Amino acid sequence: MANLKEVKGRIQSVVSTQQITKAMKMVAAAKLRRAQDRIIQMRPYSQKLSEIIQNVSAGGTDAGDNPFSEERNIERVLIVVVSSDRGLCGAFNSSVFKGVKALIAEKYSHAEASGNLEILPIGKKAFEHFAKRKYNVIKTYSHLIEKLNFADAKEAAEMVMAGFLDGKYDRVDIVYNEFKNVATQIVQKEQFLPIQEIEAEETEGEIDYIYEPSKEFIFNELVPKSLKIQFYKTLLESNASEHGARMTAMDKATENADDLLKELRLTYNRTRQAAITKEILEIVGGAEALAQG
Repeated sequence: MANLKEVKGRIQSVVSTQQITKAMKMVAAAKLRRAQDRIIQMRPYSQKLSEIIQNVSAGGTDAGDNPFSEERNIERVLIVVVSSDRGLCGAFNSSVFKGVKALIAEKYSHAEASGNLEILPIGKKAFEHFAKRKYNVIKTYSHLIEKLNFADAKEAAEMVMAGFLDGKYDRVDIVYNEFKNVATQIVQKEQFLPIQEIEAEETEGEIDYIYEPSKEFIFNELVPKSLKIQFYKTLLESNASEHGARMTAMDKATENADDLLKELRLTYNRTRQAAITKEILEIVGGAEALAQG
């Protein structure tokens, strides 16, 4: 049976850890509120911009004329992987990494075998994971999550878009966690470039726009902007998911610490009782020996 000092030390250690997990849960909750507000505000804007592009293209503009819609033989591939900078967020990062590897095995094993597959990690954990496993990693924007803002996200999106236009990449996919709620994050694997053909939904009446300077000019201006907004929205989704995952993980860790403390305190009391009983028996035995002597 463990001695009292050892058990008491373990109890103090668990109590200290529990205080840390409680504090981390509170911090994650505060960050989640801000991140959730940002993604909720971004979604309507992103959706409305997509609707406008959809309506313009449905009005007779040929989306295939846009260079970002060009379909090619898939030989050179870029996968953008969005992760966190820090751990302690449950399966948040590992789920994304598994999703990336499944995507490569399913669609891009030929590009990986020929050395034409590159990884753009957004987040330190993604960079460390894929660099360690000898993937072709672009480090340039691995720091974006640390201080997430539109200016940096726009710069990264422009780099990806320029790579596609220059023929450096034939396909660009993004793998990230989509935010549903605090307890649920869904790994998404989306095609970023080339943009998929926009199919207009059937509506009761067509929207009649007056175009200035021209329908084609407006469409070609909106598409790059929409791509940058989509890229930024993806990072916001992942950021909110990260804080939700960390909050849930720290809540579970706090609960587990409670369960462990109950077991340790029970062990401590049993050990203490056993020690007291042993001392009483020794005293009684000594008294009997003296009486017989």
